[in-house]
Amino acid sequence: MPLIQYLSRISFDFGAVSGLGKEIERLGLKRPLLVTDPGVASAGILERALHAAPQSDIVVYDRTTENPTEQSLLECLELWHGKGCDGVIALGGGSPIDLSKAVALLSSHGGRLTDYNVKTGGSDAIGKVSPQIAIPTAAGTGAEVGRACVMSQRDGSKVVAVNLNMVADTVICDPELTLSLPPHLTAATGIDALSHGVETYCSTWDNPPAAAIGLDAVRRATRWLPIAVQDGANRQARWEMMMAALEGGMCLQKALGGAHAMATPLGELHLHHGTLIGILLPHILRFNEGFADAAYADLRVAMNAPDRLPLHEVMADFVDGLGLPTTLSALGILPKVLPGIAEKASRDHLSATNPRPASAQDYLNLLEAAL
Repeated sequence: MPLIQYLSRISFDFGAVSGLGKEIERLGLKRPLLVTDPGVASAGILERALHAAPQSDIVVYDRTTENPTEQSLLECLELWHGKGCDGVIALGGGSPIDLSKAVALLSSHGGRLTDYNVKTGGSDAIGKVSPQIAIPTAAGTGAEVGRACVMSQRDGSKVVAVNLNMVADTVICDPELTLSLPPHLTAATGIDALSHGVETYCSTWDNPPAAAIGLDAVRRATRWLPIAVQDGANRQARWEMMMAALEGGMCLQKALGGAHAMATPLGELHLHHGTLIGILLPHILRFNEGFADAAYADLRVAMNAPDRLPLHEVMADFVDGLGLPTTLSALGILPKVLPGIAEKASRDHLSATNPRPASAQDYLNLLEAAL
């Protein structure tokens, strides 16, 4: 079984989850808290994970919501302290993984997540956190090797904490865990993986290794995502998409851009992140034309794009071909909320690395076009 050591210790292959018990033992954990969600539990994946670690005294939290919340974090911390936990296992998509990072952070540092908000400089204070194992069950966010966690607070706002110290100590990528993912979630999470490669490759930060990984993520996702959506039992497609998602997480240190800057505040409306990204990405590609020409040329090759179409149209056709929504209005978003979203997007830290500077008015124009 291949062992990848880049940002973390990564076990990647079909059946990799069977090594969970050994990884728990390797980290010296006696009572880890396993964080997952109801969907993963009902699909039998939680049972498989527990079966892989029969000697471990695992405490389970299975109430993670689609977008992780402060309430879930408080419930996890209560379990952590009440049961005497000493590490975290994330099992699921981006939500359980982000929640696990927050648990690892606050169980080791104390305080509230707002104390570590990247937008106020608090993330600089993050040191070594509690031990973590991340097991993704979807091929999308790349959060398993990401350095950020995003969480909705009880007042509806979102907090983002970002620091390399929050990357999981061990990552277990088992494509077999994604075989039961339905087509619409395969498509929505897969677009997120693709977008990470696209936006990091275009970002203004110079990081050639991350750029190379991001471009390979684009190449894999473009080729294999439609196949995974059409035939979820295709094992090679599932393997390739989990690798694309992993690579998308690896390249995030090159930063993202305007699509994610808009998706973050829109996510406060409790909308699926990948679905939002699929709608917004073609519009930011159109907006950035002329400001990232060299990157666009490479992306066109990676996507095998027809010469006659601009890149933003290629992306729009790709999203539409997956059966995903292509307008914000299809998600029930009303025009009246857009000025506030645009203002938040212009202040988002990810806007700073978009290849073309964007004001609040620019974002409003983009959001109205996406409506």
